[in-house]
Amino acid sequence: MITGRTELIRHLADDFTSLQEAVLARMNGVCSPEIAEALEHASLAGPITVALAHADVIARGSVRRAELSAQPAERLRPLRLHARRVRRARSQAEAVCKEQRARHLAARARPTNALELRVVRAAYPAALDEALREELRARGLPDGTPQAPEADLTRWAWERKTASGGLPAPVRELRDCDGDAFVQALLRDAREEENPHLPHHAVVERWSRHARTALAWGRYAIGRAERDVLGCRPSERCTSLDALEDAYQDTAVLAARAREARMLVTELHDRMRANVTTGPFAELVADCRAAGLVGFADAEPLRWRKAREVTERHREHCPERADGCPRCHRDLAAALADAEPAELAGSGACWGGELPAAVPRADEDRYALLADLPDTAVVAVADAALGDESAVCGYGWAAEDGTSGCGDALASSSGEAEVIAICTAALSLLEQHVDALVVLLCDSLEAVEAANAALRAGDSTAAHRTLLFLENRSLMGRLLPHRHRIQIRWLKGHIGHDLNESADALARLALRRATGRIAYSAARKEQTRILRSLGAANGVLPTAA
Repeated sequence: MITGRTELIRHLADDFTSLQEAVLARMNGVCSPEIAEALEHASLAGPITVALAHADVIARGSVRRAELSAQPAERLRPLRLHARRVRRARSQAEAVCKEQRARHLAARARPTNALELRVVRAAYPAALDEALREELRARGLPDGTPQAPEADLTRWAWERKTASGGLPAPVRELRDCDGDAFVQALLRDAREEENPHLPHHAVVERWSRHARTALAWGRYAIGRAERDVLGCRPSERCTSLDALEDAYQDTAVLAARAREARMLVTELHDRMRANVTTGPFAELVADCRAAGLVGFADAEPLRWRKAREVTERHREHCPERADGCPRCHRDLAAALADAEPAELAGSGACWGGELPAAVPRADEDRYALLADLPDTAVVAVADAALGDESAVCGYGWAAEDGTSGCGDALASSSGEAEVIAICTAALSLLEQHVDALVVLLCDSLEAVEAANAALRAGDSTAAHRTLLFLENRSLMGRLLPHRHRIQIRWLKGHIGHDLNESADALARLALRRATGRIAYSAARKEQTRILRSLGAANGVLPTAA
């Protein structure tokens, strides 16, 4: 019985199709007791999330294809119900994974460093980091970072344990190629043939980082195919609908592989931690930390004396001293940090810490203040809306002078969609107001920072982390020659700001129109209603750009 169940679990872990069918059968209540029991095994928690990530995209694609092929309501209803069930099952599976990992971390015994080391590391991180770096250099190990040796030494030890004679050539190629080439490799992995080298420990972290970009390009393909479908008459959509289905199939694989990459990275980090908490690697880490602490004591004798006095006094009365005072170092470090300026001032020592920055006023931090603007400045608010299924987005903007506009584009994220809205609004207002300062407000901090980075640098590639698609970088490039006449500021969203509410409504309307969820005539009426409402609130006659 046990052997048979073990074989079933192994079969489900190795056969993606069988696992997905079993998970969906359990979701629909038609799964056999044996398979249902096997699916509860802890080793399948991660693979189940991978199977459901794939099924989620496929289910949403089926709904979208049926909507665009004008299927009757009785045909759409079960597809939408299935998609909701899959989405719910995916969320539940992700929750099970998180809970399982939390239990695993809680159960894993972690060695406790000496109290003096923990206090010094919390109170004087920069000084201890420098001592650790010196120790790593003396041992011929890679220079550390502020987390050294916990992070870099861990990776150093793990790579030397598993390299076993060097990396295979395909793995080296994946490790050393630039980011665009790596994303192309991920797209080929999904669309053509699975790449067996991606799970290698030398590239799996890179895979996980770039999987989101690859998935965005999958959504881009869906958006392009969706536009092609909507550009055809209903009777001529067969070929375009097939292309849309292919795009959803590719994106489903990308979503599954992205989830698989996350799972493998988690497992890799667990193995890395295990390797440096036992055996010779643990001894190496302990030696480095101890030597680093000695180096700190030599370089900072006054700080070391104070830290040692504080920990010794604390041990005399701490009820947890038998366990090494596992949670006490933070309070002790805070007491040292609070006392240090006064202590060192009396001793003539130099205080190397940083004074806390002034806390900004709440209104300055949360709202866009416009009191510093000239009276001739033109102020507008831009907003965007991004759908769940594809990269299609809607954008809208509304200005104090009564002008407004909306449209649609393709965006990899909500941040990129908001930058599109900012650029489109600014270009329109610059054309209308030849000499005036144009101020754009936006409720996306990511978009504001990305747009301002590009304007400061005079180069649209400065916003490359937000602007993935080339046509949107070109849009930003059109704005750069006018950057001396543009200001972009953050506005807290959903606070009843009339222009913000109108821009949001226009963006959502543009998205519905772009995805065919509202007829053109109905969209025109809705836009007129939004503009009338805006005009009544601001006392101006609204116009659409």
